[in-house]
Amino acid sequence: MTGLETPSQQQETSTPPTGGTPSVRALLSSRRRLLVRVAAISFVVLCGIALLIPNEYKSDAQLMPIDQQSLSSSSMMSAMAGASALLPGGLASGLLGARTPGATSIGILTSRTVQDDIINEFDLRRVYHISKYVETRKKLAGRTSVVEDKKSGIIAITVMDHDPTRARDIAAAYIRELDKLLTQLSTSSARQERVFLEGRLKVIKEDLDSSSLALSQFSSRNATLDYQKQGQVTVEAAAKLQGELISAESELRGLEATYTEDNIRVREVRARMDELQSQLRKIGGQGETDTGGDLGPNQLFPSIRQLPILGVTYVNLYRRFTMQETLYELLTKQYELAKVAEAKEIPTVKVLDPPNIPEKKSFPPRSVIVVLGTLFITFAVAAWIVGKSVWAGGIPGNAGRGFLETVFPVDPQLPQSPL
Repeated sequence: MTGLETPSQQQETSTPPTGGTPSVRALLSSRRRLLVRVAAISFVVLCGIALLIPNEYKSDAQLMPIDQQSLSSSSMMSAMAGASALLPGGLASGLLGARTPGATSIGILTSRTVQDDIINEFDLRRVYHISKYVETRKKLAGRTSVVEDKKSGIIAITVMDHDPTRARDIAAAYIRELDKLLTQLSTSSARQERVFLEGRLKVIKEDLDSSSLALSQFSSRNATLDYQKQGQVTVEAAAKLQGELISAESELRGLEATYTEDNIRVREVRARMDELQSQLRKIGGQGETDTGGDLGPNQLFPSIRQLPILGVTYVNLYRRFTMQETLYELLTKQYELAKVAEAKEIPTVKVLDPPNIPEKKSFPPRSVIVVLGTLFITFAVAAWIVGKSVWAGGIPGNAGRGFLETVFPVDPQLPQSPL
């Protein structure tokens, strides 16, 4: 101290302030108008920003855990499950926990196949204003949450979207895609049997159609419906005609003994005999050179000479048709039984809570944004005022400035900030 200092200056220099809090409070009180303006402007600006943020709606759905036995298509899983009782708990859970129904369902729901189907169904590239599928998948994944409850195994699906109806529809689409892929990717024995029978049925149906067409065309060309019954009926008809012809010959012999050749009764019986002989020749096939050909233009039924040859072809065609028909009936029954067994083994998606249309928005919290944002900006400005005052020396006895000046020395020739 020098002798030029006044007593008040000596007291001020030797007696530091008791604390920095009154000085900070006084500093902020002197700048309260600035702080009020900053708070008001921040409130108005943040209100505008909060109103410009589009609403987000959240649709939730919950799925029951899929039966573990439905996912196990081999006896290996059952064998491991039986052996798990002999293993320590941690080791058994490590071996059997590698493939759980929940993990399988979540893997399917987050797969690229499901995402692409949903993107194409709702045209999300146009909705999100994104041209590439890769970026659209990332956007969809960011708006979708698929979580499994480890205790209950219930899977929760949450979808966020600007449109509440579209959020519900996308959540429902996830459930449909999961059910469809579980059906398509099922490797159960019943499914393999059903797929095999389905292929065999297709082949047998084609063979049955071709054999029935060939049989019908042959029967139509040759008037052959049942060669055995037709042969029996033809022989009976020939025998009846033969009997009538013998009776007519006997009657003619009696008339010739009484009347002349020009008698009308003689001519009538002779004409009847000629017609009977003509019908017998047609039935017997007399004069036919090619007995294996089709029927003639004036021939209604095959003759006795044609029936044996036509019968061989007819029997072959009919046997082929009957065999294909029997196979088709048997395979159809097995196919239906396989479908029933497959329906029992295929894991089906059981919806606990279906997707709902959100009644209110879930984002943004506009009041929280406005209040917290206003408080943050106001406190930031207040901190800036205090920090600037500390740096300029407005609050004496502060050790912070001394440390900062040691680290970052200030050139004394530079003008100081008046405060």
